[in-house]
Amino acid sequence: MSNEKPLLRDPKPRIHKSSLLQDVACGRFSEIGERAVMRDVKLGEFSYIERHSEAIYTDIGKFCSIASNVRINALEHPMERLTTHKLTYRPNEYFFFHGIDQAFRSRRQTKRVTIGNDVWIGHGAVIMPGISIGNGAVIGANAVVTKNVEAYAVHAGVPAKFLKWRFPQDIRERLQALNWWDWPLEKLAEAISDIQSVSIETFLNKWEDV
Repeated sequence: MSNEKPLLRDPKPRIHKSSLLQDVACGRFSEIGERAVMRDVKLGEFSYIERHSEAIYTDIGKFCSIASNVRINALEHPMERLTTHKLTYRPNEYFFFHGIDQAFRSRRQTKRVTIGNDVWIGHGAVIMPGISIGNGAVIGANAVVTKNVEAYAVHAGVPAKFLKWRFPQDIRERLQALNWWDWPLEKLAEAISDIQSVSIETFLNKWEDV
């Protein structure tokens, strides 16, 4: 019998018992916090979403950090109709013989939110329907994201606006090509000490061809 210690902890997703999930696919090591509400969502490996957050019609990549009270793909109301009230698209909640407005539901479903890998979304941020957020981006606390966010960009405010890049362009391009989020777990574990201790340039120089 081998005395070698295992490399990995249990990869099973950690889902708080108070969360409400419907049609949610969770990757290895993913986490869903207390009272999170999620429907029709894909949550990538190692990504976590904290307490009281909500997401619908969303694809979330790997290694994403989503804070508490975040709303992803915020509910859209039909402003072009007589009323924006849900009476018009969920009349079944009030009247017999009136079903859900399937056309409006389909409209919502086609406006999926796409979140790349290694994205950090701060506390209380709101991501509007149809938004795409690139790899490595950062969304500030309480931001309202109404436009697409490029990879490794930092956005904040209401509505959210570009503040700065996390890294210079050449570094961003090298990181995109590195695709470290798809590395085998053994390689990732080996690289952790360098992630913690060396500059991003030194890290890339060492690991790009490994």
